[in-house]
Amino acid sequence: MRARGLFLSAALLFAGALGRDAFDRWVDATVVPPLAVETSVEMLDRKGELLRAYTVADGRWRLAVSLATVDPSFVEMLIAYEDKRFYRHNGVDLRAMARAFGQAVFHGKVVSGGSTLTMQVARLLEDGPTGTAQGKLRQIRLALALERRADKRQILEIYLNRAPYGGNLEGIRAASRAYFGKDPRRLTTAEAALLVALPQSPEARRPDRYRGNAVEARGRVLNRMVLARIIDDETRDSAESEPISPKRRPFPKRAAHLTDRLRNGAGDVAHLTLDAELQDRLEGLAARAAREAGNRLSIGVLVADHQNGEILASVGSASYQAGARQGFVDMTQAIRSPGSTLKPLVYGLAFDQGLAHPETLIDDRPTSFGTYAPQNFDNIFRGTLRVRDALKLSLNIPVVSLTEALGPSRLVAHLRRAGTETTIPRGKPGLAVALGGVGVSLEGLVRLYAGLANGGRSVDLHSQLGHIPGESETVLTPEAAWMVGDILSEIPPPPGSGVAGLAYKTGTSYGHRDAWAIGYDGWHVIGVWLGRPDGTPVPGAFGGDLAAPILFESFAVLKPELDRLPPPPPGALLVSHAQLPRPLRQFRKRDAVFSENGGPELAFPPDGARIERVVGGIAVKVREGAAPFTWLADGRPVLTKSYERSAVLDLPGRGFVTLSVIDAEGRSARSNIRVD
Repeated sequence: MRARGLFLSAALLFAGALGRDAFDRWVDATVVPPLAVETSVEMLDRKGELLRAYTVADGRWRLAVSLATVDPSFVEMLIAYEDKRFYRHNGVDLRAMARAFGQAVFHGKVVSGGSTLTMQVARLLEDGPTGTAQGKLRQIRLALALERRADKRQILEIYLNRAPYGGNLEGIRAASRAYFGKDPRRLTTAEAALLVALPQSPEARRPDRYRGNAVEARGRVLNRMVLARIIDDETRDSAESEPISPKRRPFPKRAAHLTDRLRNGAGDVAHLTLDAELQDRLEGLAARAAREAGNRLSIGVLVADHQNGEILASVGSASYQAGARQGFVDMTQAIRSPGSTLKPLVYGLAFDQGLAHPETLIDDRPTSFGTYAPQNFDNIFRGTLRVRDALKLSLNIPVVSLTEALGPSRLVAHLRRAGTETTIPRGKPGLAVALGGVGVSLEGLVRLYAGLANGGRSVDLHSQLGHIPGESETVLTPEAAWMVGDILSEIPPPPGSGVAGLAYKTGTSYGHRDAWAIGYDGWHVIGVWLGRPDGTPVPGAFGGDLAAPILFESFAVLKPELDRLPPPPPGALLVSHAQLPRPLRQFRKRDAVFSENGGPELAFPPDGARIERVVGGIAVKVREGAAPFTWLADGRPVLTKSYERSAVLDLPGRGFVTLSVIDAEGRSARSNIRVD
């Protein structure tokens, strides 16, 4: 008889409000708790698909939902089952309360509830007691106040976001994803009926624990819907035969490392550039590849659009968990030795500076650079060969010779122009930088190769839609960048890949600690790293054997065919070795190219000069050196076999230009100028 007393007390207390004015003052004076509630931070992909969600502070899943994003049939069933006069009462349905009270008195127990949806919302907002007259009265008072401060739509949305569904699930969207693996935009009749039934007894009816109770509760809702003429008998029978899964589905955790980095500044919802389907497939590929590669190995894969800098997929490890593979370490951000993957930039700078051309001959012979005596990976020397072949074969002696001529600081400076942050082991870069003696991340390397693919202009990689890219910088001239890509596209693909034309480079760091493969086509760039996160060696691991096949497989996952690389820019010097200007036919070491005694000097324009372009071109003058002279602008010959020390050069366009002059002995001088 306790139930009778509770209902009777609540009814008497409610009826005790004397006079309309006093009643209104009593309702208006109600302290209403905040209607807004903390919801899970969500990371959505470029199409709005959920990539990742986080629990709220108390560990509950509470995914924000609006009335417009819930299946209308669920709302219709909810109102018919819980509060059929919802749109006609002011928060309290006196008829329903009277009926419930009468049934309780007659049966000696609660047969049906008298609470409206608004009263249930009041209880959810305060999580207060309802088993006492005082608690019931507070619920009634708050429901009346809510109806005066919020409309019916807002009240429904509070219910949809706050109703309990078992365990740490709160709100219909969290429940729908956990029990059905989808948002509640489209629900079957059976699914809608179960979600109507669960909040009345969320723990006892949990389908993942008490499937029989869930089936029985769903059946009661379906029978009520037949009586209310919302569904017919045939629809009910079909819904009752629909199985209920006993498993609760996990919430997605795609791109776990990237979303963790973005979480703090993301707000309630972050719209990312990633593609959920691509991310899923690459995470599966990465897990399989690491498993096949060996024990304790992890992997990083990064995919970007080098046209606009959008990151389309980011795989930070083989699995996001502790263990031998140290899955919590984000290998797209870890600082590692890049091995040979910086060599394309060295060659591109050499092309830009007029030191070499793809058809230039260069020596691959045992050479000492002071106390530094690098060896090729296979300890074989090829003698004299074309620069093009030296890059394709990834030889060490030629690239170190070019780095010596350029200066390793120039290489590091252009890495930073590309947006590639570097860590120099002893503070000052040495020649070993060209062979991987510097620390970079996978994301940094992808930035570099995106710049190569983008005609030599840096690319601002980003992962959030609406990002305003920063100003790009010149890493290489378009001609040099194209030459590098043309050479890289001639490197044979891994056996069995069945794809040709991808511009790519592999790398293996000292001690076989890191295996790399970075590549691009006409639209996308992908970087792959394999190794052990703790930096211990992986005996026998080579970038070409481990990482390259995954790079090509990743492109196959991304799209069915490669996008073609762009044609050569108008200024590219496409000639054979025999047609090259004499100084470019054979690369000479630094002491030959930069002789301090008798070498050419640019008398005009000086380095850093700002020159106004006039009709006919720009006047230049060289002193010292031996004629004939070859003049180059950004590595492209503009005047050859000139025996005069003064000349007028017709430079293409305006902007920053590296002006070089090479004499008959192969010695050179250069100035960086700006043409207005």
